Amino acid sequence: MKFLSAAALLVASASAFAPVPMTRTSSSLNLAEGEVAPDFALVDQNGKTVTRSSIKKPLVVFFYPSDSSPGCTKQAKSFNQSIQDIRKQYGAEVVGISGQDFESKQKFAQELGLDFSILADEGDAVRKEFDVPRAAFGLLPGRVTYVLDKSGVCQKVYSDLADAESHVEVAKEALEEIKPAAKANPLEALFAR
Repeated sequence: MKFLSAAALLVASASAFAPVPMTRTSSSLNLAEGEVAPDFALVDQNGKTVTRSSIKKPLVVFFYPSDSSPGCTKQAKSFNQSIQDIRKQYGAEVVGISGQDFESKQKFAQELGLDFSILADEGDAVRKEFDVPRAAFGLLPGRVTYVLDKSGVCQKVYSDLADAESHVEVAKEALEEIKPAAKANPLEALFAR
């Protein structure tokens, strides 16, 4: 009996030093650069269902804490002021997502005259799929912007709760990097002399 318990002790202590297989842990932002964004289908302020996979151009997806809060109002206004430039210069689209219902989105969009879709993520299902972290010691939903290429691959992740307006500039910088190069004129080399 003593031999059996000594053997069991020896096996148990030896296994304590055995190598543990490494598993990939996700960062605080689950969707990382280079990964395909989760697909979603949410209703916007106009009652239109927007599906990520149906948008075949670069897409800026910004998660914000709440409709009509001061920071979120600044962020939405900043994107609205740049939306025509984003569409024309980068061939991209923008959607904002937060957890309030359709009526809240409708009111927020009307107050600000928004010219892009803000999506009602009631229950925060899409926020959870993107694994957007909570902010302010877990008290508030996070403010994170993802820039996706036309295939839905994440090219940029940006998180800053306090500086809501900075998300637009960071998104435009990322869009500039993925902007399709202008097609070269095949006769250009002949005239370059």
